[in-house]
Amino acid sequence: MKKIQNFTEGPIFTPLVKFALPVLLALFLQVMYGAVDLLIVGQFGTSADVSAVATGSQIMHSITIVITSLAMGLTVLVGRKIGAGEQKEAGAIIGSGIFLFAVMAVILTVVLIPAASSMAEMLHAPEEAFDKTVSYIVICSAGTVFIVAYNLLGSIFRGIGDSKMPLITVFIACILNIIGDLILVAGFHWGTAGAAIATVVAQAVSVLLSLLIIRRRTLPFTFTRSDIRPNREYMVRTLQLGVPIALQELLVSISFLAITAIVNGLGLTASAGVGVAEKLCGFLMLVPSAYMQSMSAFVAQNIGAGRSDRARRALWCGIGSSLVVSIVTAYFTFAHGDLLAGIFAKDTDVIFAAADYLKAYAVDCLLTSFMFCFVGYFNGCGKTMFVMVQGIVGAFGVRLPVSWIMSRQSWATLFHIGLATPSSTVVQIVLCVIYFLHLRKQQKQEIA
Repeated sequence: MKKIQNFTEGPIFTPLVKFALPVLLALFLQVMYGAVDLLIVGQFGTSADVSAVATGSQIMHSITIVITSLAMGLTVLVGRKIGAGEQKEAGAIIGSGIFLFAVMAVILTVVLIPAASSMAEMLHAPEEAFDKTVSYIVICSAGTVFIVAYNLLGSIFRGIGDSKMPLITVFIACILNIIGDLILVAGFHWGTAGAAIATVVAQAVSVLLSLLIIRRRTLPFTFTRSDIRPNREYMVRTLQLGVPIALQELLVSISFLAITAIVNGLGLTASAGVGVAEKLCGFLMLVPSAYMQSMSAFVAQNIGAGRSDRARRALWCGIGSSLVVSIVTAYFTFAHGDLLAGIFAKDTDVIFAAADYLKAYAVDCLLTSFMFCFVGYFNGCGKTMFVMVQGIVGAFGVRLPVSWIMSRQSWATLFHIGLATPSSTVVQIVLCVIYFLHLRKQQKQEIA
């Protein structure tokens, strides 16, 4: 039996960083997976193709975020059982999770494909890119089952302290997607449709190959086929933890989609520019996002073992090390955003539009080092309801109103519209600090 990664004893910083690095690489490849479509389409397609892939992938990214967030409930539950030394029950939780997410994949596929045109219209996809946007959404939606499958695999293995298997899964998908894009977009010039087909095929083959790899491994938990069944207790507990996170992420994604709709109304250049910037933002947020996912698993194991003191120390280690990297990222993004945007676009106007929007995200790079680590900490503690509330407040209380108000000003640029994001993060950090102090006070009272 493979040794389980035990986060409940010994040093904190080194194990946390070692666990976060494969998560970081997996997230990098995940972002590359989506960015490759835009990169190759930007070099071999038209501005309409760029806008279509940018808008369509925003929608699919929102779906993926919801799935990943729901699966976080599984990560926390499995992590707690591993921390408590209950491997058999961990296997039963995983089995019920597989059943639950299989049903979810079917429902999403049935709903998304007919809704493709309505979603493109809702986001005000530019007329020149409307049909291409619908095509991208329909083709990617047909592969929803594979999106669900490899995000589920990642959540299970992070819960048991293995961040390498998710890295293998997404690495396979990324390589296959690059090959598919080069053949279908650069070779056959299929544009938006080619990028979408390459994405779905890469997801499908990645999942199949990953399952073959897993079958040859000795897993650090007790699991049989009979565990794959609708266990009501485990499914309810998974959803109780995952739904608040997923709802928060969905509403946050909706707020970003609303911003996309606002920007799409400013014309094709603004639409393509913000689309390019949003792809780059995926890379800019890699380190904070890696710490958020790693923190959830690390904290969950320590909470399961009754080590809340180690959980708190992990939070400060994560914030400090994440901030060091984010300072460098923020500087380069603010000062050289045009160089970054030039990787994904060849149109000069689109490049300058993206660079202007990126300046606001440079500010957010510094702030998310705090906010993402706090969110990971609260998820690991099982405080997902608070995570949902603070996310909704930030999205609809700050980000969306500020971006709309800015877009109505004649003097406002994409930079001013983009400032809505760091404004939201500031408010969320304040809420997180207040709630953290509240929890700490409760813990001291319980000890006394």
